[in-house]
Amino acid sequence: MYFAVIAAIFLMVFVGLYVWDRRRISNGIFLTIGLFFVLLTILYVVLTVSDRHDVVRVIVTGLAIILILLIPFFFFGLIFGLIMNGRTMVKKEGKRLANLLPMFAGLGLLGLFIWGIAQGSFISSPPLAAIFAAIITILTYFIFFFVTFLISSFVYQYNFPRYNQDFIIVLGSGLIGDKVPPLLASRLDKAIFFYTKQLLKTGKQATIVVSGGQGENELTSEANAMRLYLLEKGIPEDYILMEDQSVNTLQNMRFSKAKMDAILPKYKSIFTTNNFHLFRAGLYAKKAGLKSQGIGSKTAFYYMPSALMREFIAIVMMHKKLNLVIVGLILLMFLGLFLISFL
Repeated sequence: MYFAVIAAIFLMVFVGLYVWDRRRISNGIFLTIGLFFVLLTILYVVLTVSDRHDVVRVIVTGLAIILILLIPFFFFGLIFGLIMNGRTMVKKEGKRLANLLPMFAGLGLLGLFIWGIAQGSFISSPPLAAIFAAIITILTYFIFFFVTFLISSFVYQYNFPRYNQDFIIVLGSGLIGDKVPPLLASRLDKAIFFYTKQLLKTGKQATIVVSGGQGENELTSEANAMRLYLLEKGIPEDYILMEDQSVNTLQNMRFSKAKMDAILPKYKSIFTTNNFHLFRAGLYAKKAGLKSQGIGSKTAFYYMPSALMREFIAIVMMHKKLNLVIVGLILLMFLGLFLISFL
């Protein structure tokens, strides 16, 4: 039962790291690998049961064959879904590069499939074959990285902070002129919900820190627009703190921390943002020296693929040196194999 032992080791490491600090991409890596070996353990046990359990083995084997046969449908369904989601994003959110990411991903997968078919049918070029193999290997690496990111993000959603917070940070996400759009409103509503529930449960009022500067096409700072939104919802002015200089998430965290540090030497704080942004915001909170954990507001389903892709790209860029080294090593490996083939 080597698979079970390996699974147990990876899962125990995950639990230890998660308890220590849930804001780590490595948590997702260990959990992903652990779950993979759990699956292998289950398959091993089912396929090696005694003869009296032949019915179970036949059923599991049949299901496995069906799943393998369905892979092409899943693959082309994914391509179709990504392209259609890109089309939906353009219709509802406008023609911006970020909104086209799902469509580009779908077209890219389709292009690789056509290239692979051509490579195996009528293209007999060793250099092109080496390039194709290198691209597939790099893509496999980033797919694994993306899966670990999704698992890390999913696990991080289950964060239930205690109702004893001194501050609630609300991260900005852009305005429409001087108005709070639905995406940002959902973050503010999440903060209001926590503020109200804490007040009812403990009688303690948290100060809501609205964080965000003024963008080029915005008529006021995000912080001021958020402040006005909170006032309309009945939050007292004395319990709203503005941070109106930040232009990105890391600055949201750093500048909000400076504001809170100036008020209290020791405090408890959380932050609110949309669920797709929660994990990366947690990484930036850690980088800024904040112990804050996050709570996420819901996001429209059609918006999630594009949003998760943007978040993933941002996390890849956070670790760009490591990723460049790994991609470089993969390219060097295939270059070496290509040169060896001519010896």
